[in-house]
This record gives sequence, C-alpha cells and structure tokens, in this order.
Amino acid sequence: MRLTYLGHSSFLVETADGTRVIFDPYRHSSFDGAVKYGPITQPADVVIVSHAHDDHDAADTIPGHPKVLIHPASEKVGSVQITGIEVAHDDAGGKKRGKNTITILDDGDIRLVHAGDLGHTLDAATVDAIGGVDVLLVPVGGFFTIDHKEAAAVVEQLAPRIVVPMHFKTDKIDFPIAPVEPFLATQQTVEREEGPTLEVTKATLPENRVTILLQHAL
Repeated sequence: MRLTYLGHSSFLVETADGTRVIFDPYRHSSFDGAVKYGPITQPADVVIVSHAHDDHDAADTIPGHPKVLIHPASEKVGSVQITGIEVAHDDAGGKKRGKNTITILDDGDIRLVHAGDLGHTLDAATVDAIGGVDVLLVPVGGFFTIDHKEAAAVVEQLAPRIVVPMHFKTDKIDFPIAPVEPFLATQQTVEREEGPTLEVTKATLPENRVTILLQHAL
C-alpha cells in the first residue's frame, strides 16, 4: 500500500491491486478562503467521504469519474474491502456537528483506518468493531475534532502499528486548530518524513508502534 498525504485530512491510497482511493478531499478555498491547500488533481477510482463538510467533501472535484462513498457502510471495490463505522463529529453524540464515519480499508495486505473528523474517544463496542489496525490516520488538532490528548487515547485504544496524524494547524489552513507538535509529544517513537508519501506492506510493518509525520503534498 502506498499512502500520499495531500493535506488536511485528505490522502491518496494506492492499494495492493492498484485501486486508487482518495479520502476526504477538501474543497480548495472553501470557508471563505480558509482552506489554502492546493486543488486536488490526482485521479481516483474511489472517493471516501467521512462527512459532508467542505473541508472533507469535494468529491465532485476529483478526476477519473470515481465511485463516491459518503458515510460508507460496506463496499467491495476490486479486492479492496471498505467498511464504515458510524461515530460522532463531536462529544455530544452528533448534536453539535452531526455524524462522522470511521472507514476501514483492507486490501488483503494492510488494514488502514481513517478516523475522519472523530469528535470523541471510543467505547469498547466501537473498538471491537474496528478490530486490528495496521495504519491509523487520526485527527489531532482539537476544536472540531479530538485534541492531542484524546487522539493519544484513541491510539492506545486501537493499538495500530503505524500512526499518521492529520487535521492539524499548518500555514495552509486558517482554522482555530492546534499544530501537530502537542500530539507528537505524546508519542514514544516519532519519525518525520521529508515528503508526503509512505509505502508499507505487511512485511515492513514496524514491530513496535511508530508515529510518522508526513508533509502535505499540496
């Protein structure tokens, strides 16, 4: 599996069978110009949207006539199994910001989990429903999502081998969210990549958990 961090909560995932999946594409210049990441021009076979907010749901801008899955439940695309688990975008069961979907992408080699705009830590039933996690993409910036402490707790709950933080403050997002550093300070082993891409297979998964900071591509 090849993972490219586009920006904010958006990733391009190229699976073992070559399927191209884009998670949570943002709409460039949305929120009165607050979303400053560059337009997404990469084509995809599938677009997965965790919830219908403009910083996560610009599926109509993605080239390639992709299959669009908003709040996915259970889909099979090629050899890739996509499973969604409903959670909340806030700590009030969705009363403040609505529902969010945690998406599991299993290509037969790597089991990747994209947490979307998760707004709370997980109960035991949700942890059991998610199951084993190889790679976890988790929001860490707070305000609209879990903050760095809650994200660290979710990491402990799911026990992934690789953690990739997302949805944090950069010079490309004018939201009142925190930068990534407070979250990184909670993690035992941190690797900072110089680029946006991570390649991982079952054989190359680290024995002990590693948190990897990717640079946004756009």
